[in-house]
Amino acid sequence: MTPEHRRAMIVAAALPLVAEYGAAITTSQIARAAGIGEATIFRAFKDKDEVLDACVTEAVNPDHVLRELASIPLDQPLPVRLSDAAEAIRAHLERMGTVVGSLHASGHRRDRSPADRPPPGSREQSMRVVREAVTDLIEPDRAALRLEPEKLASIFLGMLFTRLHFASADTEPTSEDLVDVLLHGSLDDSRSAT
Repeated sequence: MTPEHRRAMIVAAALPLVAEYGAAITTSQIARAAGIGEATIFRAFKDKDEVLDACVTEAVNPDHVLRELASIPLDQPLPVRLSDAAEAIRAHLERMGTVVGSLHASGHRRDRSPADRPPPGSREQSMRVVREAVTDLIEPDRAALRLEPEKLASIFLGMLFTRLHFASADTEPTSEDLVDVLLHGSLDDSRSAT
């Protein structure tokens, strides 16, 4: 197994534990979850903080959600494509929030050296590639839309992010609700407000 594969395997085993225990996770727990000896962790990472940092990097990495978005068939109706996209993006954001939130809540705050920090614009880059993937899902219906697919993708993502921040359990809209409002508005045409 290459060192990169070993690191990826350790991070994959550690992610659910980090989400649950935050920085209180032990390297012994990670080793058990990965099915390896604890010393193997320290051959792949210099210390537990480096494992935690790798978990954060993996949690915020958009590659998984991009694969999910790319797997949505373009021959499905637009509402179905967007509902599937909303669920994939919601799962990605929840995973990211759970891992980062758990570490933050457990007191893991590491002052990174400039070399360890994410490159400037990496968050913007991640958002850009996700927006482009959503645009690709909308593109087949361009002729039927009042807005450009790029603008519609931005509005769609804005609605998803707002949903996560402001909805409560009893008022949280479903993915289908968001897509319906996005594509058809919120006015009941039979009782249209003036």
